Amino acid sequence: MTEAQPLTLPTPSPSPAHTVHPVYVIGGGPGGLAVAAALRGRGVRAVVLEKAEAIGAAWRGHYERLRLTTTRRRSALPGVPMPRSFGRWTSRADLVRYLDKYAEFHELEIVTGVEVARISPVEGDLWRLEASGGRVLTGSAVVVATGWNHTPYLPEWPGRETWTGTFLHASRYRDARPYAGQDVLVVGAGATGCDLAADLAEGGAARVRLAVRTPPHLLHRSTLGWPAQRSARLARRLPAGLADALLRLHRIGVPDLSAHGLPRPSDGPYSRARAGRPPVHTTELATLVTAGSVEPVAAVESFAGAEVVLADGSRITPDTVIAATGYRRGLEELLDGLDLLTPDGTPAPGASAPGLYFTGFTDPADGTLHHLSRTATRTAKAIPRDRARRLRS
Repeated sequence: MTEAQPLTLPTPSPSPAHTVHPVYVIGGGPGGLAVAAALRGRGVRAVVLEKAEAIGAAWRGHYERLRLTTTRRRSALPGVPMPRSFGRWTSRADLVRYLDKYAEFHELEIVTGVEVARISPVEGDLWRLEASGGRVLTGSAVVVATGWNHTPYLPEWPGRETWTGTFLHASRYRDARPYAGQDVLVVGAGATGCDLAADLAEGGAARVRLAVRTPPHLLHRSTLGWPAQRSARLARRLPAGLADALLRLHRIGVPDLSAHGLPRPSDGPYSRARAGRPPVHTTELATLVTAGSVEPVAAVESFAGAEVVLADGSRITPDTVIAATGYRRGLEELLDGLDLLTPDGTPAPGASAPGLYFTGFTDPADGTLHHLSRTATRTAKAIPRDRARRLRS
């Protein structure tokens, strides 16, 4: 990885018209690195500000079992292919190594351990960044790349604070070893919840239950060698009904789990993905549910003493509850006063201000990394030519 350098403010030249202000990229994940590389390729100085002590912090912290559901070739960032040794479905650890090499290859300017608390426009089409350590930075433009999975989200379940068992958000889960021999309830049947339930069942937990509010679409990563990611790309060009039918082909061979408490959804996989709930690409979970190793149960309603109360009125007493309940974008304080967010905290469609850009705030059906790759160049080119010339002066 490119070594982090001490953060210093650019020294202005005597003439304000020729002051060099970099583009600041907030966030050292794949989206931020890809945009910084694209800017550097255009001769624009980009400084990546990462609040953690290393780039790719979210990926470093994910659970060990995680593998991409998009192919290696379609997950690479611009300019650096992923090695064939990663296999078709890249592991979490390999992706972290790839991000380090990517930053090194592009000689990106990265400063770690710096958290930006607030950004605001200032006179002259510049941006003021208030950062940790009392730093105040000035940028010619700002790219917000803090990511889709930024702030762990927990529903306000009654009684959770006084529940007597062990409780954690999925962001703190690494592997199944600490839960060997335990009765574990995983809450949430998205990709992470299904992965964690499978990992726990295969990793020695005595009992694994999966609390389901909305049954997921379970699809294969690929069918007869054809990746579901490629089908999702094609589906974007089709009417909704045909798009759903195309993705349902990747359900062939996945058993109907209705008798086990996990019915097939009535809507289509692509229609649901467009609404923000992508399919779950796993075959392990279906096998484990069929075998009784993972038990689907009703959604969690509340906690009471040592018990967890479910939506169907039943009560269970797991040793540990792992909440795979998703994330929020965490942009409210950063963008305070700019009126650019939707009620759920995501940048509004078309949200913009001169010199302010966003990347990585969608969850596309054809893969987040591929989407970040496609948008990095567009984001870099969106910076006006006169602003880029000023940076090079």
